[in-house]
Amino acid sequence: MEFEVRFCTTEDGVRIAYCVEGEGPDIVSCPDVVGSFALDHLIDDQMGFWRALWHGRRLIRYDMRGTGLSQRDVDDVSHDALVRDLDAVVRASGAHQFTLWGGTLAGPRAIAYTATHAEAVRRLVLHRTFARASDVISEDQVRSFAELARVNWKMAAQVFADLPVRQELPETGVRQAQLYVQSTSGEFVARLLTSGFESIDVTDLLPDLRPPVLVLHWTDDPMFSFRSAQNLASKIPQARLRPLPQGILSYLAAGRINDVMDIINEFIDDGAASASVGTPQGIRPTVQTVLFTDMVGHTEMMQRLGDAKGREVLRDHERITREALQQHGGDEVKTDGDSFMATFISPSAAVECAIALQRAFAQHGEGGGEPIVVRMGLNVGEPIEEEGDFFGSAVILASRIRDLAGGGEILVPEAVRHMLSGKSFVFSERGEFAMKGFDDAVRLYEVRWRA
Repeated sequence: MEFEVRFCTTEDGVRIAYCVEGEGPDIVSCPDVVGSFALDHLIDDQMGFWRALWHGRRLIRYDMRGTGLSQRDVDDVSHDALVRDLDAVVRASGAHQFTLWGGTLAGPRAIAYTATHAEAVRRLVLHRTFARASDVISEDQVRSFAELARVNWKMAAQVFADLPVRQELPETGVRQAQLYVQSTSGEFVARLLTSGFESIDVTDLLPDLRPPVLVLHWTDDPMFSFRSAQNLASKIPQARLRPLPQGILSYLAAGRINDVMDIINEFIDDGAASASVGTPQGIRPTVQTVLFTDMVGHTEMMQRLGDAKGREVLRDHERITREALQQHGGDEVKTDGDSFMATFISPSAAVECAIALQRAFAQHGEGGGEPIVVRMGLNVGEPIEEEGDFFGSAVILASRIRDLAGGGEILVPEAVRHMLSGKSFVFSERGEFAMKGFDDAVRLYEVRWRA
């Protein structure tokens, strides 16, 4: 998404940076912890979820005081002060009858705002959060972490980033920590935590919440227990508690992001998510990375080995592909045995999967088995999903790129290479190619995967 940075001023004179993206019903996202919308490129894996949620809606995001592009030198970092940030952004952006998203540390902020602005908030989504800080963390824990943040902010940021993703997405935790460090200082975080522990308690406001509220919480949350979500929902008049067996990042890694999206869209759009975002029923365009694979020399192999042995090789090909898709969060769209089409929310996950596949196929031949040589092509865009299949120019271009690849190659267009800038992938330029059905030539790059 392209965005323009805007600024507004709170009632106590603090300058807040915000941005407005897209068109459609308004959704205001309250920053959960320290961070910045200008640092999205550091967490592209996670951004896949947010892009899916925000598609077809007018999104308002901001950096809270002391962080990101907002004013850094601030005295007041209390709960009430952070609510003033939200109020200033809502007023400046002209948001009206909007959905408010509040997760983790932003949950109490969103609750407080909704309780006093029921006419403005149409829906409230609370994701893995709480009403009172002391219910989920002890004063000793807060003091210890605040001291670590003051002494070694990089280490503290890594500890905090690792908690929800350490086992399943360790690399995401590294990038999340980088975002924390770049967005603010350890001294500010220490002040924020100690002030928040003393001032965050919106329990008395819960019965005053008038809009419908969706409470999303992991049943095995490593930071905030599921019991806190149950207590939270039990005190809200129109609350719907939806337990999740895994966190949003885990769903992203497992390729089950639609499971969460269906819950959220149904709640926000009153069971008519597709209609309200301007797309036909059953058709949902979202940003996807499309991967096409094709086994080279399949027909010749079948003739040489015969049907029985040839089918064994195909089964190995299918097994290896499906295992890699599962490990990297890919959704299998369709296959005809010697080729696959799959989609990914994250372009980095798609390329990592393609590399893992090529290495696995190479090992299959080196281990004495029949060589499996596969060519691959990827593209990123907004394909149309209908009845489990994908259509549109983004899909067609991915297929055309696959057809230009040689055996053992992975080709991507410039758009994918640009989105992966700064990551650990190595590319070599292949030049510009005219594609059937496309007016402009497409510059392609080969992903280097061999050691």
